[in-house]
Amino acid sequence: MLEELKLQAFKCFSDETLPLGPFSVIVGANASGKSNIRDALRFLHGIGRGYSLADIVGGKYGAGGQVEWDRLRGGSQEIVRFGESRFELKARIRDGQQSISYKIVVGPDPEHTDGDLVVLAEELLTRPRGLTYASHPEGGDPVAAQDDDSHLLIRMGKTETQRKYGLRVAVRTDQPALSQIGEHKRISARHKDVATKTMEAFAATRFLDLSPEAMRKPAFPGQVVLGDGGENLATVLEAVCADQALKQVFADWLRELTPMDVRGFSFPRDPVTGQVHLVIEESGGRRVSAYSASDGSLRFLAMLAAVLGPDPAKVYVFEEIDNGIHPARLRLLVELIEGQTRRRGLQVITTSHSSEMLGMLGDAAFETASLVCRLDESSVIRRLADLPNARDQRQQLGRLHMGGWMENAVAFTANRARDS
Repeated sequence: MLEELKLQAFKCFSDETLPLGPFSVIVGANASGKSNIRDALRFLHGIGRGYSLADIVGGKYGAGGQVEWDRLRGGSQEIVRFGESRFELKARIRDGQQSISYKIVVGPDPEHTDGDLVVLAEELLTRPRGLTYASHPEGGDPVAAQDDDSHLLIRMGKTETQRKYGLRVAVRTDQPALSQIGEHKRISARHKDVATKTMEAFAATRFLDLSPEAMRKPAFPGQVVLGDGGENLATVLEAVCADQALKQVFADWLRELTPMDVRGFSFPRDPVTGQVHLVIEESGGRRVSAYSASDGSLRFLAMLAAVLGPDPAKVYVFEEIDNGIHPARLRLLVELIEGQTRRRGLQVITTSHSSEMLGMLGDAAFETASLVCRLDESSVIRRLADLPNARDQRQQLGRLHMGGWMENAVAFTANRARDS
């Protein structure tokens, strides 16, 4: 479970912290910075996949030229906030009774003028165990001098057999130390375990930006992983519907969430290509193919496949989860996600333009719902619960959001703090 994300000099953010819970909704106007939060989460995800900084920021391609990882928007030239020399991302993760804190500082290589990004500092801490490693530990540790021009020096946490300092390790600067820990034989199994768990937490995220065009296309048999745009929806649902009880659950939810009188699904094969098509079956024998289904119905099915399917990701990041969803059905979607995050231990993070959704959130989701808005030359993140009188006006937040009250409240609070 990701509990917090801190962004310092990252894109449009100067120094902001995003609270995260099982279901976290991020609202804000266009160009306010919501997508930059997604980019920060993707950066951490790339670390979890073991990529180099060049891969994470610039994209990664397979041997045949196929895209394995899309580049971050803006590339290396725009990832650091204008006027700054480096950026910092810090994430806090809850792993059972253990809290893990990971920090990475990235900027252009100070030894070269080509602008390549390198890791300038890195730290991994746990509570209650303490330091796993740090490149610039506190307390006068000589490793903080960083006297190796070609590597980043990190100090591992002290183990039971070490009297003063833990092991000193040199790591490459073109890749986060987190993904290099496993290469060093002398590092203790305990420290490797923390690094592995942190990488697994970052890697367990799926980024879904559902495209109706992609979801309408047939899929080849055996493709049982939903693509980021909703690709392979037909074969994913076919695999899900092999369980008759789960098939009925999908039909029931789709019937509740849409005006369609859904009774089931079928998956005819193309006689030439063998590809699988999706057909929604209604009462009276009416059959609606994916080509004729509404965008909203397909989005519902893809989200159902994500949160109700047999092998869900740990964390889902949705882009505009309300897109194409009628306001009258939005409450059911919110209830579905809140219920499944609670029952299955999932985490859902989404951006939204929906004012109506804010009044539908349960108590836990309200506590981590955030507003992103522009303030002077930077974007700021504010918990909705921290806005003046927001708790007393929860049912009115949608109307207040539409009228721009939230942004005005943030600006007013910032001006008062500055004047004082």
